[in-house]
Amino acid sequence: MTSLRRFLVRPQNLLALGLVSLFIFTALAAPLISPDDPQSPGIFRRVGRSSERTPQPPSPGLPLGTLPGQIDVFHALVWGARQALTFGLTVTLSAGILGSLWGLIAGLTGGWVHNALMRIADAFLAFPVIAGVAFLNQMLLSALIANGADYFSPTQGFIVEASGPPSPLQLLLSKVEPLTLTLILFSWMPYARLMSAQALRLKQAEFMQAARALGADGLRLLRSHLLPNAISPALVLAARDVGAALILQSTFQFIGLGGGAPWAAILAQGRNWIIGPRGALLAYWWVFLPATLAIALFGIGWNLLGDGLNDLLDPYTAQEP
Repeated sequence: MTSLRRFLVRPQNLLALGLVSLFIFTALAAPLISPDDPQSPGIFRRVGRSSERTPQPPSPGLPLGTLPGQIDVFHALVWGARQALTFGLTVTLSAGILGSLWGLIAGLTGGWVHNALMRIADAFLAFPVIAGVAFLNQMLLSALIANGADYFSPTQGFIVEASGPPSPLQLLLSKVEPLTLTLILFSWMPYARLMSAQALRLKQAEFMQAARALGADGLRLLRSHLLPNAISPALVLAARDVGAALILQSTFQFIGLGGGAPWAAILAQGRNWIIGPRGALLAYWWVFLPATLAIALFGIGWNLLGDGLNDLLDPYTAQEP
């Protein structure tokens, strides 16, 4: 309780909880905050003629104005919170579970198995993420074309429109955005290294030795003793990675290497209006400032939450008066 009280009295922790709660509330309450329009369903709601390329300023009914093509910025911003939260949690939880299990098995087993598993993790860790995203996108695109898919959009990702029965790859990509798979593939290694070090340290502890003496097998040691005592650092890393995953997704979409991030799509569609007439930077502020703040605050909130959890779960700081 002392650690929890210390956590709650720190301003940065309260700010983190406030920001994360705000995005979670927005994601859950999106249908109430900005109801979907049956005439223009989806995240990018059109409120005028798509041929009108000049962004319109905020007005009654359009609190954040429109993008080129008359897309409602407020609607896209609100519904984008749902996608941001889903994407960040999906990538982080998937990578965290995979990496944690990989590291725990390596550390608990030891010997040549540990060395082999950690060398595999090191090989993935040394590979540049941007190169992996470009390579996997191209590989998946080639596989889709070979399987009869028709369409690929650099801003929306893979759109599977094939004649005939869909292949397993097409079914997978129709449900999961390729960038999600790519970031999971290149995000699990820090968890593996962290949990491997924890397992190597904890398996020599007295409670682990006692469990072995009582006949606990490897699975029971992993599930009941090792995982509960080693998971704290992984939880801290995961909290920070939720925001980092969204920032990576937004970056890759903005440069044309992925899709599915509405906040980044707002920036991409309004990029030509960031500088207004005669160099006026804020003449069309609504095309870039709301989305930029949303991405920045989402990353800051989760990063601050990770810092707060580190203080809360660290056994050394928890004992400080």
